[in-house]
Amino acid sequence: MGLHIIKPDTRIDFIGSKGKAFILSAVLILLGIGSLMIKGGPKYGIDFAGGMVVQVKFDQQVTVKTLKAALQGVDLPGLVVQSFGQADDNEVLIRTSESGISSSVLRERLNSALKTNLKNTGFDIQRLEMVGPKVGADLRTKAIEALYYAVLLIAIYISGRFEQRWFAAAIMAAVLAGGIFVLQLFGVPTTYLIFAALVITLGCCWYLKLNYALGAIVALIHDVLITVGIFSMLDKEFDLTIIAALLTIIGYSLNDTIIVFDRIRENIRSKTGDNFADSINISINQTLSRTLLTSGTTLLVVIALFVLGGGVIHDFALALLIGIGVGTYSSIFVASPVLIGFGPGSSDAEIPVESA
Repeated sequence: MGLHIIKPDTRIDFIGSKGKAFILSAVLILLGIGSLMIKGGPKYGIDFAGGMVVQVKFDQQVTVKTLKAALQGVDLPGLVVQSFGQADDNEVLIRTSESGISSSVLRERLNSALKTNLKNTGFDIQRLEMVGPKVGADLRTKAIEALYYAVLLIAIYISGRFEQRWFAAAIMAAVLAGGIFVLQLFGVPTTYLIFAALVITLGCCWYLKLNYALGAIVALIHDVLITVGIFSMLDKEFDLTIIAALLTIIGYSLNDTIIVFDRIRENIRSKTGDNFADSINISINQTLSRTLLTSGTTLLVVIALFVLGGGVIHDFALALLIGIGVGTYSSIFVASPVLIGFGPGSSDAEIPVESA
């Protein structure tokens, strides 16, 4: 017998709370978008914006204020100094948007300034990384492309897996290819092109009534927007590790959503529940123990990474913490209720039976 932390006969009315859940989600998303607009977009790290990052280890504690004062004479635009790792590590990260000098010149300037202004303090430059603005822009475009193609492939997979409508999925892919071709003729930049493709994909799912795909995509976009918004409100930087975290969140959230969708489909076939909304409620309750156990154990691991993992993966672990929490919430309160508005609930349509 499996472990159940929720009684099997539990009947929580999740669908009845969908209005409050949608309002909560809308508030969080609008707060995030507002933060992004006020700050002029995401705060890109060195990976995407270009610049240099230097990791320095001192033989004694040096405050950020003291270090900034010591580097005042060094011409480094956009200088940011922050503590790094544990308090007794005595390590700091020095970031600058400067990319017009070589790494050896920067190393020489830092050595000179630190030796002159911190005479009784030993130090060692352990890492010096440089990313040019062109490379940063390319990485930014590739990162957005990775997120988009992940969502598109998920839409095609779910359309076939749950609705047995590969032909409709092929039509969606053809419309998408045609739309992108037309936009390219007008010279639309790649970044806007990807967002346009995402809108076209959502429109096709809605028009072709690819309901399960639409529910999953809305939930995934919901998770990514809230995570990005919270990062913006916390003034955290976006770099390649955060993109890796967002892709991980997409995979995690999708896994949970598919479990619930699978149970919904089974209950519709066996005509469990008085109507479609009741079938969804029963399905979510039946999978609730599994959802909470999976999320709980995953969160324990991520919390350990967040607390003990050190500064290098601190923001990565934070993104996962936010994403797993939001992803669990969205699989219950966002993905499934979307089916009510656009799915078989309107007519209790039959779900095609898979061939053996």
